[in-house]
Amino acid sequence: MPPPPPPPPLSRRGMLRTAVLAAAASGFSGATAGSSSASSSAPVGPSAATLPAPPTWALHPFALGDVTLGRGVFATKRQFMLDHGRGYDADRLLQVFRANAGLSTRGAVAPGGWEGLDGEANGNLRGHYTGHFLTMLAQSYAGTGDQVYADRISYLTGALTEVRAALRVAPAVLGVAGRFGTAAEHVRGSYRYVDLPAGVLGGAPAITLSAWVKPTHHAAWARVFDFGDDTTRYLYLAARNANGVPRFAVTTGGPAGEQGIDGTGELPLDRWSHLAVTIGGGTGVLYVNGTAVGRRTGMTLDPAVLGPLRNNWLGRSNFPGDPVFAGAFDEFNAWARALTAREIAELQDRRAADASPGRGDLVSYAFDETSGSTVADGSARGLDATVRRTWGGPSHPGFLAAYPETQFITLESMTGSDYTVVWAPYYTAHKILRGLLDAHLHTGDARALDLASGLCDWMYSRLSRLPAATLQRMWGLFSSGEFGGLVEAVCDLHALTGGPEHLALARLFDLDSLIDACAANRDILDGLHANQHIPVLTGLLRLHDATGEARYLAAAKNFWDMVVPTRMYAIGGTSTGEFWRARGSVAGTISATTAESCCAYNMLKLSRLLFFHEPDPKYMEYYERALYNQVLGSKQDTADGEKPLVTYFIGLTPGHVRDYTPKAGTTCCEGTGMESATKYQDSVYFRTADNSALYVNLYSPSTLTWAERGVTVTQTTDYPREQGSTLTIGGAGAFELRLRVPSWAGPDFRVTVNGAPVAGQPRPGAYFTVSRTWRAGDTVRITVPFRLRTEATPDDPTLQALFHGPVNLVARDPATACRRLGFYRNAALSGDLLPTLTPVPGKPLHHTLDGTEFAPFFEGTEDPAHVYFRRDEPRVVFGNTDSGVANPARLDGTTLLDEIWAGAPFRDKDALVARVRSTVDAWRSAGLLGRTDGDTVVRTARNAAYVN
Repeated sequence: MPPPPPPPPLSRRGMLRTAVLAAAASGFSGATAGSSSASSSAPVGPSAATLPAPPTWALHPFALGDVTLGRGVFATKRQFMLDHGRGYDADRLLQVFRANAGLSTRGAVAPGGWEGLDGEANGNLRGHYTGHFLTMLAQSYAGTGDQVYADRISYLTGALTEVRAALRVAPAVLGVAGRFGTAAEHVRGSYRYVDLPAGVLGGAPAITLSAWVKPTHHAAWARVFDFGDDTTRYLYLAARNANGVPRFAVTTGGPAGEQGIDGTGELPLDRWSHLAVTIGGGTGVLYVNGTAVGRRTGMTLDPAVLGPLRNNWLGRSNFPGDPVFAGAFDEFNAWARALTAREIAELQDRRAADASPGRGDLVSYAFDETSGSTVADGSARGLDATVRRTWGGPSHPGFLAAYPETQFITLESMTGSDYTVVWAPYYTAHKILRGLLDAHLHTGDARALDLASGLCDWMYSRLSRLPAATLQRMWGLFSSGEFGGLVEAVCDLHALTGGPEHLALARLFDLDSLIDACAANRDILDGLHANQHIPVLTGLLRLHDATGEARYLAAAKNFWDMVVPTRMYAIGGTSTGEFWRARGSVAGTISATTAESCCAYNMLKLSRLLFFHEPDPKYMEYYERALYNQVLGSKQDTADGEKPLVTYFIGLTPGHVRDYTPKAGTTCCEGTGMESATKYQDSVYFRTADNSALYVNLYSPSTLTWAERGVTVTQTTDYPREQGSTLTIGGAGAFELRLRVPSWAGPDFRVTVNGAPVAGQPRPGAYFTVSRTWRAGDTVRITVPFRLRTEATPDDPTLQALFHGPVNLVARDPATACRRLGFYRNAALSGDLLPTLTPVPGKPLHHTLDGTEFAPFFEGTEDPAHVYFRRDEPRVVFGNTDSGVANPARLDGTTLLDEIWAGAPFRDKDALVARVRSTVDAWRSAGLLGRTDGDTVVRTARNAAYVN
């Protein structure tokens, strides 16, 4: 679809600035924490609250809406995701929430994958994806001003408000069209059943049980009815047994003692079927749609033998592991006699009341109700039934989830991890909370803040009563105890509400074993799940902001250094098979499941937040690497209405092809991928706390509105396809412009203002300051020359990756063996290896070498790629002149050419030849190179021609 029209550039920013000023005056506004007054039709307006920057921050970010992306690689990638956010059916995202609350799902189909009951681990993570989607929509609205995203947020927030309201009260009958009139639907995932009064079977020695059902799922052992005490004494009818056919059974001795009758064919899904069972005179008959499909003689068990039973249920089994019936019930009748085959046949086309058997004399439910929890009994006995949930209901009115509270309850007693039982419920709660907070912050929806506050109030009510030892055990569990970035989100909520219970909640997630080790700079990461722990440290930084506790900050800073660069791949990613290995182990961990995309997302968040506290350029160095490579490259360059097309793992094995539709879909990485693709501009610019300086961290086409200074900064560039950028100042005033000088930048990094060179020497890996009183129209030109260079892995110097400036270049080659490549053959005097490659006309950043094309990693294609290669420089070659001398190596793998070119850049050819001579002399003295070969090497260097 065509891109949305651009927003008016000033009106919306002015609106946001007004909201920010109002928030600064009032502290915060919006719904009171925990209140329930927000209407499901509350209007959406400009943000009435903003997250205040803590006094611990040296630098402050700009709001997403203050930075507008210009044309370039980021805007192109973002547009794919914007289109996805516009078109995806919101009712599908709400399906699992509405089902859990027993509301109509409006015919929507759950997204599937991790967001469906048939997904991995029984869908135990469902609900997380909707939170990610809310954040993506909020960021899309903030970045574009397009009302369609705010409207979608409003719809989702209103629906979630209705879900929470439904969870707060007893479940109500969900009336739908039935076989004859109205039926009661039990949506799959609602965990609903009908609870019948005691004595419903009346102790009858003969009986007929009849029901109209429309099953919507093929799960085995879901009960149409089950009357029993436990798993020993019961009488049941299952819609499907293990063989997929209906089964009736009665027993006083458990499964081994069952007297059963099986059907002969499967019940169709989404169609009405009539089931009936008769017992009389020692004979039992099972009917399906009026036809006897099974008969058992010599039966000795009947309701009279069973006696009074405690549990009398429609749709629920006495076996707790069996599924709840999913589908609809129309009539259910029970007679204290065995109906004849003719009487059963009469029930096929009319209500029982209109047929000769009449209503059941034991009980008769027509399911004509459309509201309330009571199902009326039409028999003379008045045994009205009640719709219930298997799990009861929430322990607190703030509870909001797409599944019952049972996962949270079970986690409290778990001693080992099993994600098929409990899969990171507090992780899912974090995603929902974060999405609601972002919805509130970017659109001002008070309902979203109310839902977020209530959710945290519920968590506090659960966790604050648990012993500290229980909490430590829970958070230490792999996967089951994972809680993602929950602490960061709760701290953000606390900054909005000021509620002391919210700060207290954030501290309940302290994982002391991790915090204490990292604060003491003791590396314990080997064997830990990477993405479970990275966002924990981001939360600790926010706790430091709120409490001033020094160990939180120390832990986060030390942790970052344990990952970067010692466990970092060239593209900026980390983890192999989702876990970390030993410090410094990179080459030894390369596999098809390296670099989980969520890890890069969370490392960027951590790096950004650390930079706010301490503006060390290393954090933005990493940010550039991961953003321009893994994060950009994880998004396929294709639009899709159904999937976000984002990677889970990025395999770094030779010839790996990226998978943009990972696993069964709706994974964590697809969620964070949606977020990443709609906030590319969030770290281009920062400002000092006193607004005296502007940091330009990334070279990216964009326009900044700096409301506090009354200026705009427009950055014009095609970086990284262009080796530089131009900044144009709008407005006037005195402030410092601090420009990041990448660590890989050479001595030719230059800055001019209005065409005149700026005094001073930019230093790679630092920021270069331009201080002046700016006038409207001032132009700053930054020249950032790229060099082609290689980076070796720490544990194998011969395994290397190729970079041109910030961009990782990959060899597009289907071979699954590691490529052996050499680059010194035509290296320039500057040390730039680019002259060895041949540029591809019309394809920026594309080159060839020996017939193989090299392309930017950030291009989201499905081409087989080699990120790493084996460095192979078999002979000494200068300026494409082969000396014929083998390139010797030291025991550590360093070659003669490595040592020569380590002295680059060279001011001229003579300087290079001098370096060659001194290096040859040293190697000859060490017995690593013969005199004749050494002389040949020097002579070749002297005679060769070089690119200057």
